[in-house]
Formats: sequence, C-alpha cells, structure tokens
Amino acid sequence: MSSIIKLENIVKKFYEGEPNELEILHGISLEVEEGEFVAIVGPSGSGKSTLMNMIGVLDRPTSGKYILDDIDIGEADESELSEIRNAKIGFVFQTYNLIAKTNALKNVELPMLYAGMERNERIKRAKELLELVEMADRAKHLPEELSGGQKQRVAIARAMANDPAIILADEPTGALDSKTGRLVMDLFHKLNKEKHKTIVLITHSEELASETDRIISIKDGNIINEVKKNRDKKTTSANETEKNKEKIDTNNEENKKLNNKDEENNLEKDKENNMEKKKEELNVNKETINSAEKENKKEATLKETEGGEE
Repeated sequence: MSSIIKLENIVKKFYEGEPNELEILHGISLEVEEGEFVAIVGPSGSGKSTLMNMIGVLDRPTSGKYILDDIDIGEADESELSEIRNAKIGFVFQTYNLIAKTNALKNVELPMLYAGMERNERIKRAKELLELVEMADRAKHLPEELSGGQKQRVAIARAMANDPAIILADEPTGALDSKTGRLVMDLFHKLNKEKHKTIVLITHSEELASETDRIISIKDGNIINEVKKNRDKKTTSANETEKNKEKIDTNNEENKKLNNKDEENNLEKDKENNMEKKKEELNVNKETINSAEKENKKEATLKETEGGEE
C-alpha cells in the first residue's frame, strides 16, 4: 500500500527567534499507509496535539516536509490549505464542536455547503450519514437535546461529509463514559473496515490504542516507540475464527441430528414402555377379574351346599 501521510523531519517551534523560543516537535518522521488505523499516544505535554495540528493541516511546521495524499503541503497557500482540510480530512474532536443553534442534519451538511455541493444532494448525503451512525431519528434535534455519545456520532457523520481520505480523531472518547466510548470506537472500526478510511487516533489511552493497527508513542516531542501489529496474523486469525465457526455450526447440526434421533428413540422407548405398562395393567385387571369370578363361584357353591344340607 502507498503512504497517504508522510512526515519528514518535522520541527515545530513557537516564538521563533525570540528569547522564549520553544521547540515542541524535534524532527518527527512517520508514514501512515492508506486504509491504516493508527494511534498516536503520549502523556499531556508530549507534543501529540501539536503533531495532530501538523497532520490535520491546522498549522504549518517550522521546518521539514509533509506530503498528504501526494500533495506537498509546504507548497500550498492558505486558501489551498483550507480546501485540502475540507476535502481530505474529517475531524472528530473531544468536545464535538457542533454548532449549538443548528440541528444534527444541518451540522452534517455544513462541510458540504463549504464545498459547494447542491442543497438536495447534500441533504440526501447528510441523511445517509446520520443513518450510518444510527442517528437518523435525531436529525432535527439540536446539540443541547443530544447526549454526549449522540453528539459524537453526529460529529463523526460530519467528518465523513465530503468522503475524506483521512479521519483525524482527537481524544474522541475523552468526554464519554466507557459504554458510550465503546460504541464510538466500534463506529471507527466500522468506517475503517467497511469504508476503508484511514484513521489517525490521538489518545492517551493505551487500551484504545491497542485496538489499532499500529501504536506510535510520542514523548517530549520525539517518537520513542512504534508497535505495528501483523495484519496477516489478524487476517489469518479471522479466517481461523470463521473456520472454527463453521466447524462449530457443523458440529451443532450433527448434535441436533443426534439429539433428534435420541429424542425419537426415547419416544419409541416411551411408547414401548407405555404399551408394556398397559399390558401389565390389562393382565392385572384380568387376574383381578378372574380372582373375583373364582370368589363368586366359591360363594355360589357354598350357598348351594348350605341349602342342600337344610
């Protein structure tokens, strides 16, 4: 796969040339492949937010080179950078950044409005995206009428508005409870696997980072570690899981058949046992009747004998 993000020796300084000059990023180099799900992790003050601003074209590096989807960011002017951000990158922030007085549908429409899409087309797409994130029934609700998880799902739909190459998520579950955060992460996995979106997740959570294809650890403005998971192993594991499921299903079917046979056999045995019981009951009844008849005959004979003696 080709690299969609390529940073080469990125340095970022603030107050450059002044006594209080501060260098935040110290020559960061990294690449992200198309369709990859990457986590950038680090403690507060590590430089990960500054790195996110570089990747999201929200700020320019002091030095170094950034190639985004074959575009050299260093050669673009401000208006071109604005177009690149709107077309190439979908942003998801911790605080949602929804427009307060605008309903969910119009919030999702907004990036398409900036892109010049016709009204009917953008309304149709906004509805489809709200459907994708399971928020279609909240399309007319204002942000204040939505829960935190619902706001974040609307924000993810908005990030997908112009079908960007990259989704850049900055602490997207930071303001959510664990259950709602799980739903949001599941949605990112869905977009990555089904829509083949490249996702860069900025987080301090090792647990969330462990779900991604690669973890890039940053500290004091430097990349200190990279852990890349073996996709082939993941695929093999998925295939093995599928095969195991098929085996289990086959075994379940066989077991069902055996259970059905056992049930049939048990029914037959029950029938036979019932027949035997009925036979025994009939025999007992016959014996009872015969005994009663014999007793009656004895009584009749005794009566005759007693009558004759008189």
